[in-house]
Amino acid sequence: MGILVRWLKNLLPQGLWGRSLLIIITPLVVVQVVSIYVFYARHWELVSRSLAGGLAGDVAAVIETFNVFPGTADRSRIIDIAQSRMRMDVTLFHHRTIGRIRDHVPDGIIESSLYEALKGRVRRPFRVNYHFRPRRIAIYVQLRDGLLRVVVPRERLFSYTIALFLLWMGGTSMLLMVIATLFMRNQVRSVKRLAAAADRFGRGLDVPNFKPEGATEVRQAAQAFTLMRERIQRQIQQRTEMLAGVSHDLRTPLTRMKLELAMMDGGDAHKELAEDVAEMERMIEGYLAFARGEGSEKPLAGNLSTLVETVVARCRRQGGHIAFEADGPIDMALRPHALGRAVDNLIGNAMRYGGRVRVQVLRRGDMAEIIVDDDGPGIPAERREDVFKAFTRLETSRNSQTGGVGLGLTIARDVVRSHGGDILLEDAPQGGLRARIRLPLGTRASP
Repeated sequence: MGILVRWLKNLLPQGLWGRSLLIIITPLVVVQVVSIYVFYARHWELVSRSLAGGLAGDVAAVIETFNVFPGTADRSRIIDIAQSRMRMDVTLFHHRTIGRIRDHVPDGIIESSLYEALKGRVRRPFRVNYHFRPRRIAIYVQLRDGLLRVVVPRERLFSYTIALFLLWMGGTSMLLMVIATLFMRNQVRSVKRLAAAADRFGRGLDVPNFKPEGATEVRQAAQAFTLMRERIQRQIQQRTEMLAGVSHDLRTPLTRMKLELAMMDGGDAHKELAEDVAEMERMIEGYLAFARGEGSEKPLAGNLSTLVETVVARCRRQGGHIAFEADGPIDMALRPHALGRAVDNLIGNAMRYGGRVRVQVLRRGDMAEIIVDDDGPGIPAERREDVFKAFTRLETSRNSQTGGVGLGLTIARDVVRSHGGDILLEDAPQGGLRARIRLPLGTRASP
């Protein structure tokens, strides 16, 4: 049962447009099928029987008239009347029997109705050729003195109102399906635009010309999205300005403290105070970097491979042993300065804790990946998510060579997520830590 349910779910449309059309069209098709079946089984059968009964009555009337007026002249007159008034081509073959005539088994409502009507009214041996000539039916009846052949148009057994009714129902259904398809396409288009706007905003791209449209519910969702976007942008701007302002204001007393330290005599107290000032300076630089991580840098169309290669070259100049490889040019929308700082932070951590570093830029379907591997001690699996929290350091010493203020990976994840991606920490093949950046390729930015 579960397999059948999953099979049906996979068979049904997955998109809103397809499911909406299915909801609208399925009842329409069911109603049309039921109506046609009822009409075919009832009305069409009744009409066919009525027409077949009329034709069988005409044939029986001709036979009875032949019996009443057996003369040759009378029968010729009867044949003329049948042809002109009854639309029947009547021919009498003397001294012929019906045994030579091939009988056709009825296989439809029209044929069955005619067969039953002739059987009930003629009451003589008969055969019917439903394909005597194009659109002609031949009825052979055995008389006492010969074989009577009656040829009639097939239209005498067929009502055009049936075809018109079926054509009208089919045409109306197709017209309604087309109208429903166009209507649902317009409704779904507004939902798709809302989804595209939310996706662009989630990637950190501007949505300048977005406006609510579509049904009332879709407009309400679009207006809620617009308000949410404005609140988030305002919150980001306020946080950025606050951090930048606080960090800037702290530079002034920090500069005075450095000047006073330079004028003091050396000693243990002087050394400890200098370390505190250096720690404060690193914290301020971290705050400024954190503020710039969600700053106002606009996304631009760029080459991800070239950007990462530039960062690798800069890190190599600092003495790092870094291997680099890329799948070729990968064009996408990115904030080059912010993303460059994020990659630089990951490579810097790998150089700090490992001896050899390997950087790869790969294309994975509709995603791009930046992989940074090192051969260092790594991070325990249960602590990997903690290192992305602000001001969290696994290295508890105050040595600037072994750790920062705990904002590097926080900034890197914020930058990557502003591009619509994420950072994952895994075990590297050589035993160290692997940092994997995954970025979507679906969105392009205008330069």
